[in-house]
Amino acid sequence: MPANTATTTGPVWDWAAGHGPVTGALSATTGALALATTGAATGMPAGWALAAGAAGAIGHTVTSLRERLAARTIGMRAASWLLGAGWTTWAITTGPLTWTALGSLATLGVGIGAAARSTLLHEEARELEAIAAAERQVSRELSAERRKIAAEWVDRVQRVCGGITLRVLAVEMWPTGTGFTIDAELPPGGTTYERVAQYAPQLSADARLPHGCTATASQGIDQGRVLIDVTTVNVLAEEVTYPTDYAPLSLLTGIPWGLRTDGRQVLAYLREQCALVVGPTGSGKTNMVHTILAGFARSTDVLTWVIDLNAGSAGLPWVRPALAGDGQGMRPGVDWLASTHEEAALMLDAAVRIAKHRKMAYQDLMSKANTDLLPISAQIPQIEIVIDEGAEILVAMDRPSKMLAAKILEVIRIARAMGIRTVLTALGATGSVLGNLMIRREGKVRVALTGGETEGMDLGKQFPGSRGLRVDQAPYKGSGFMGTPESAAGLFKSWRILPNQIRDIVAATSDRHPALDAVSAKAAGPDYARRWDSSRVDWIHDHTPTTTPAAEQSQTGTGGGLNLTALRAVGPVVESEADRLAREFREQIDAQFATAPEPNSAEPQPERPAAGGGLNLSALRDEDNAARTAALALLLAAGPEGTGASAIARALAEEHGTSRQTVVGWLKTWTDDGTAVRVGTGTKARYVHHRYAPEA
Repeated sequence: MPANTATTTGPVWDWAAGHGPVTGALSATTGALALATTGAATGMPAGWALAAGAAGAIGHTVTSLRERLAARTIGMRAASWLLGAGWTTWAITTGPLTWTALGSLATLGVGIGAAARSTLLHEEARELEAIAAAERQVSRELSAERRKIAAEWVDRVQRVCGGITLRVLAVEMWPTGTGFTIDAELPPGGTTYERVAQYAPQLSADARLPHGCTATASQGIDQGRVLIDVTTVNVLAEEVTYPTDYAPLSLLTGIPWGLRTDGRQVLAYLREQCALVVGPTGSGKTNMVHTILAGFARSTDVLTWVIDLNAGSAGLPWVRPALAGDGQGMRPGVDWLASTHEEAALMLDAAVRIAKHRKMAYQDLMSKANTDLLPISAQIPQIEIVIDEGAEILVAMDRPSKMLAAKILEVIRIARAMGIRTVLTALGATGSVLGNLMIRREGKVRVALTGGETEGMDLGKQFPGSRGLRVDQAPYKGSGFMGTPESAAGLFKSWRILPNQIRDIVAATSDRHPALDAVSAKAAGPDYARRWDSSRVDWIHDHTPTTTPAAEQSQTGTGGGLNLTALRAVGPVVESEADRLAREFREQIDAQFATAPEPNSAEPQPERPAAGGGLNLSALRDEDNAARTAALALLLAAGPEGTGASAIARALAEEHGTSRQTVVGWLKTWTDDGTAVRVGTGTKARYVHHRYAPEA
């Protein structure tokens, strides 16, 4: 029979195991019997056995002392050797095979086994007591340290926070060794944790914490408790690379976006929430976007769509490895990438159709699950639309951006329950970015990467209700503040992710991306099905410069003298829709008003009196005429809904410095001559271009 087919029955003897009380006694007695029998048969001197026993007793005593065993154990081992040697010596002399010899040997074995069991239990108890004593010593030392911390911070809060007296219940030292958390009970009388939170900068200064470390207060287990997180080691200054463990993630269990100062990962739960990431240039915002895309790529129930009107730069590193054929059958790290207004409009329209169709098609599924939220899974994935600088799109005034803004807001408004959410980024936390109620209401996951930048970083607007947050607390690239409905706003550090790591993540997660469910794919239509057609992704591979060096030279000019951009020779330009509208506006204004002729016109022009010495640049148009033209363009672009003087003045203020009073005069003139029609009265009045004016 082959060896590998043999079966073993019965107990298996472990020859490497040590002796216990029973096997040790059995081994000692059988060994003594064998030695006595052999010695009696061969005439061995009886004293040899006694000498061997004495040597064994001495040897075990020495080793036991080295092991710091108890005196009881040392005495038992020495006595066992001496008793065994004494019996062997007697048995060699009188004969080992008599009933007296065998009976005494059995009694001796039982005694040795019982003594060994007793000493073993004693040693175990002694060892446990030693461990417990060491733990008590550590606990005493730790408790002393915690008591010192508690007393110190009770005194500090009382001094700094206007006489608030806390009762510290616990001090938890962070496993990372970078700080601790104080759990304290607030004094009676209605004192809330906000009273302590507003003194966070003063507490940090009073504690002499290093730069980048804070003492922040947050709500405790109930409204009468406060948690004070004290960071003692600046962990924000160090660059932390993205974890190389690309294990699967789920949208439902949270996606890590970075690290808190205590070393814990901060999770973003985006099933129902949108996200807003703010960061000025140089703060690490682009790297944060890649971190977000990495988390989505690792998730088994998320499809990622990316809109980046800056040549698609945010999504290109996640698409190029697959399109370049770096791996056989590799899928892109994002499911759809839009770099133009037109492609972004197709994407957002598809998202709206998916949301509306899911509401009808999955009624039975939601009814069975007894929920009004679509159950998200790998079979029905959530769509996360990451829009780089999307907050700026929402406040832009050009017509293509305004159309995209309306579509973005519609997706945010109608698609929450059906599993379509957005992640918007912005360059600053300003009133114009955070002024939209929809963004503030739906975008509860918020990140502010400061990088030490103070301009346009109003943390109070981005994290309302959070106190003690200052930009100078996070002056390092990739550091800032993050707040979610589950986690109060606080300092965090974003991971650093490099291009080669992006390629690794795309390759590692390629087979993990879910496919869009059939119901949604049908609603998305051909715009989604053909998103990777060569005609729509050729721009990714097109690196041809838009102008040749010769053309650039002819445009900039190489001769001496002034380079007047208003008179610069340019090549043939294809007229865009916006340019065509502007030309029509100028023609209409020139036909109705006595405006200045074009600078390059051959018609004679009246002389202008010189305002003083210097150049008279006739190539520049009259500023008032340019502003008036732009105002009429805005009026026409407003369509049948019309616009008002304040809106036009705000749009022209930055470029032309036009006041509202000036715009009111223009609107009155246009109303008198029929160019515009006034609709409504009082504060609800608006002006509509005569092309869109309602029928009388």
